[in-house]
Amino acid sequence: MERCGPPEGDGAEARSDDLPAVRWHRRRTYGHAAFPAQRIAAEKRSSVSVCLPARDEAATIGRNVEQLLPLLELGAIDQLVVVDDSHDGTGAIARALGAEVYDQSALRPEFGPVDGKGDAMWRALSVLSGDVVCFLDADSEDLGPHFACGLVGPVLFEGVELAKGFYRRPFRIGDVTLAEGGGRVSELMARPLLNAFYPELAGFLQPLAGEVAARRGLLEQLPFATGYGVEVAMLIDAWRSVGLDRLAQVDLDVRQNRHRPLRDLVPMSVAVLAAVTARLVREGRLPLATDRVFLLPFHGGVAPQTLECLERPPVASLRAVVG
Repeated sequence: MERCGPPEGDGAEARSDDLPAVRWHRRRTYGHAAFPAQRIAAEKRSSVSVCLPARDEAATIGRNVEQLLPLLELGAIDQLVVVDDSHDGTGAIARALGAEVYDQSALRPEFGPVDGKGDAMWRALSVLSGDVVCFLDADSEDLGPHFACGLVGPVLFEGVELAKGFYRRPFRIGDVTLAEGGGRVSELMARPLLNAFYPELAGFLQPLAGEVAARRGLLEQLPFATGYGVEVAMLIDAWRSVGLDRLAQVDLDVRQNRHRPLRDLVPMSVAVLAAVTARLVREGRLPLATDRVFLLPFHGGVAPQTLECLERPPVASLRAVVG
């Protein structure tokens, strides 16, 4: 009888050594401590921009900007930007502390209203000046200077084009915090999809991590999924563009953020599914109709949501059109 569970025994471990994802994991997994701020400031030969896309993050933005400002003073980074779409004073807090703050809707307004996190990141490229760009999530409660330094380090010094973060994800319910259990969409949607369709990328421990650093030249060549599918889409597209060995991941220790109710995770999961399936369709591996719908619970019944991956074009293509 064919087994459907995980492999067992020494033979299985030996076979796993032959998997590209395992070999990559061993070669391209770094600890943030290898890239302290002092080393970044002394040895970097490329400018670095750090960007926090934010929407109603007044509770965390002040602390996070304060954690990153010393990197500016030291010269480890050259620009600290918050792109804001808030109604709770997030932008004013960040601006008062010394960050550059831009209204998301004022960036590339010809593309209409801002359509989620990925769109905010894409629009931010128009004001980010660094040769290396680092995006960090504004809602993290454990963000420190090592987030930025750990991510840009492999890009600056190890021949890497893109580095993603990973970390332990505590799960907090009211006053109770469990050591593990966060990252539910990663574990239940993104990881199975990557293992099934993009096994070369299965070694990424947090494929949906919002903490990422990349060469600007690479980011400008990639389309950006506009919503929550941006991270997995960027990972797949970067791999297609530069190959597995030019990608890396960095251990950032722990990341605590607020946890959403299970029902709120469904649209996020749909966005991840849509981003992956859109790429499978382009590759000719998955024929799907364009009018797909996904039924979501709604007021005791179900309501349809279109399963689509909206994307902004590569920034480089915009310059080509203007030229």
